Amino acid sequence: MARAVFILWTFCVILGSANVGQAAIGVNWGTQASHPLLPSTVVGMLKDNAIKKVKLFDADPWTVSSLAGTGIEVMLGIPNNQLKDLAKSYGNAKDWVKKNVTKHLSDTGGVNIRYVAVGNEPFLKSYNGTHDKTTFPALKNIHKALNEAGHGDKIKVTIPLNADVYDSQSDKPSGGDFRKDIRDLMVQIVSFLNENKAPFLVNIYPFLSLYSNAGFPMDFAFFDGGHPIQDKNVQYTNVFDANFDTLVWTLKKNGFENLEIIVGEVGWPTDGDKNANIKLAKRFYDGLLKKLGSKKGTPLRPGTMEVYLFGLLDEDIKSVAPGGFERHWGIFRYDGQPKFAIDFTSQGHETMPIGAKGVQYMDSQWCVYKGDHVLKEASVVAPEIDYACSNSDCTSLGYGSACNDLTANGNISYAFNMYFQMQDQSVEACKFNGLAEIVQQNASTGHCLFPIQIVSAGERIGLASGARLFAGLVLSFFVLV
Repeated sequence: MARAVFILWTFCVILGSANVGQAAIGVNWGTQASHPLLPSTVVGMLKDNAIKKVKLFDADPWTVSSLAGTGIEVMLGIPNNQLKDLAKSYGNAKDWVKKNVTKHLSDTGGVNIRYVAVGNEPFLKSYNGTHDKTTFPALKNIHKALNEAGHGDKIKVTIPLNADVYDSQSDKPSGGDFRKDIRDLMVQIVSFLNENKAPFLVNIYPFLSLYSNAGFPMDFAFFDGGHPIQDKNVQYTNVFDANFDTLVWTLKKNGFENLEIIVGEVGWPTDGDKNANIKLAKRFYDGLLKKLGSKKGTPLRPGTMEVYLFGLLDEDIKSVAPGGFERHWGIFRYDGQPKFAIDFTSQGHETMPIGAKGVQYMDSQWCVYKGDHVLKEASVVAPEIDYACSNSDCTSLGYGSACNDLTANGNISYAFNMYFQMQDQSVEACKFNGLAEIVQQNASTGHCLFPIQIVSAGERIGLASGARLFAGLVLSFFVLV
């Protein structure tokens, strides 16, 4: 009897673990970093943290092949700059599918590709219609090519869309509809997605609601209550639900009430703005993941939601046109080390994530300002700071950011060190007209990290190849002798 009870208990544990795995959320894996981690290292992070879904922004073969045999569900990306070629030629679309999909499905173990994301927020207002005529034709060509290659049943096409493709005339979800300038195009796209059982992929950013509107009620950006709004018989206590249901109303008004919706990006940055910090990011993720784990959905779409967190890693060469926070969306730092505890399972198991393993850092040295009289040398120092920051990442120095409270000398040292690290700690990168020096004492202070750069993936492969070549030459020498 005891043995039977133990077997039953073991079965329940295994079944429970399987359910946790099925409920796992996804992450966005961006690679706009000056010194990226090895793809195999990142895949190790995904596996160690039981992350079962990953969304990419391109189809780089090194990245995609690293996911072979893992079982991780993959959403491949097609950048906006490829839309024109894929739209004008079906042959180009066939070649893309053969090179970026079929090849990886036939590899040993195979890559579990589930979606192809055509473009990335191509209808943003800031693009002024640049991609309006190419996105839908590219989508249809990729879809046709996937079907012709025999992948259409398993792999669906979609378009990652910013929430600005719809809006509300009443500032409430029930007033939602597609943006007037692209309404006809969006109806065509949604009809196509519906016909082919493909999802609507939307990016929702409560942080941006707060960032772009000084009067936005802060608590409404989170999930712990505050400043509710009433819409008909529904009360909304957070902007995520309200935004999502604005899309639900939009689809309903246009005849697609039951179209599947996936949240392609949602997250909170940890630096680069007064409201971008670890404390608020943790507050946001705690609420979001608790919500996902409850499987309550939104008022108009109750049930399980498929969501991809944005993002996995900080990316130090992303454009800062939207704001300095753009380089700090990562749950993990640039070197794959976690920033705060989080519950990736959405099952109430919050822990500190497992960081990247085997990361190689450059030497423990920093480039700092060696002057004592900043004001006296301001005319000389200012151009050097501008040069350093324009060729590295100084977003942590901004108002309200992690390094905003440094002294004047500290600001200069931070700028110099960021450039020095970006340039692989080259001695020549710590000159600055004789104003800087290389030191072995850690220059970090308080909450402000003066980072040591990692050896980038490309450099590591180059070093390994060089070592193998050297070993081969040595072996050949002894054979000849």
